[in-house]
Amino acid sequence: AHSAGMEPSQLNPYAVRVMQEKGIDISGQHSKAGDWDLARQMDVVITLCGHANESCPVLPPEVKRLHWPLEDPAAAKGTDAELMATVRHIRDQIESRVRDLLPTLR
Repeated sequence: AHSAGMEPSQLNPYAVRVMQEKGIDISGQHSKAGDWDLARQMDVVITLCGHANESCPVLPPEVKRLHWPLEDPAAAKGTDAELMATVRHIRDQIESRVRDLLPTLR
């Protein structure tokens, strides 16, 4: 599995915190730009949030492409507790979708 963004930026501190709740330390990760040559070799490419679907380049037909229109955590507003809840909800949505997707890839 690889992860990249359309517009790399700073690691979201709320993402670090909500992943830590699941026992996953992403604090050493960094935001990366998409490697579209590598994406053309993938079985599945998943875009998340708003314009990522439109910004994703054309991929070969054998690459399954999915778009999960989730809220962009970087655009979330609110108190610390509200931001944690928003990012936690996004994390849980991604986890659920990945769990649903995995059996279809085997």
